[in-house]
Amino acid sequence: MDSGAKAIVDTLTRLREQGAPLDEILRQAVERVHHSNPRFHWTGIYELFPDKVLRLGPFIGAPTNHVFICVGQGVCGSAVAQKRNMNIPDVSKESNYLACSQETRSELVVLIRRGDRIFAQIDIDSHEYAAFDPVSEALVQSVADCLADAYASSQVTSAEQVRVTGQHRT
Repeated sequence: MDSGAKAIVDTLTRLREQGAPLDEILRQAVERVHHSNPRFHWTGIYELFPDKVLRLGPFIGAPTNHVFICVGQGVCGSAVAQKRNMNIPDVSKESNYLACSQETRSELVVLIRRGDRIFAQIDIDSHEYAAFDPVSEALVQSVADCLADAYASSQVTSAEQVRVTGQHRT
């Protein structure tokens, strides 16, 4: 893990250990990943819900109409359907690409997962072709792995609260 990835992961881990809510950890992750690379022009997290729909969470960049994406649609939905990360060097060559911006030239989607369980994904768009090299992919993967831990512990906390109180937290 390079020093940039380590700094982001250390910050997110510290937030989790201090009891920060998952929403705050996700927001910090998006902010720190986005600012880690000048080629990252849009950075966001899409969370996967049981109805097989990705829903946009925190993001930095131009607003998008793609707030909901069905599994299998576009690069984001295809990544979930195929259960794999996707690095698309030229989005114009993707037949099912959902354009968030006319300026987007390449896209990186990294799943936030624990084993076969997919919680969400980090989606990054760039205005440059082939913007995502192995170093930037590794950084985003390190952050996704850290967020998977946050999702898993958040769900355990939620399940424990239901068991003890009989109510979901709000």
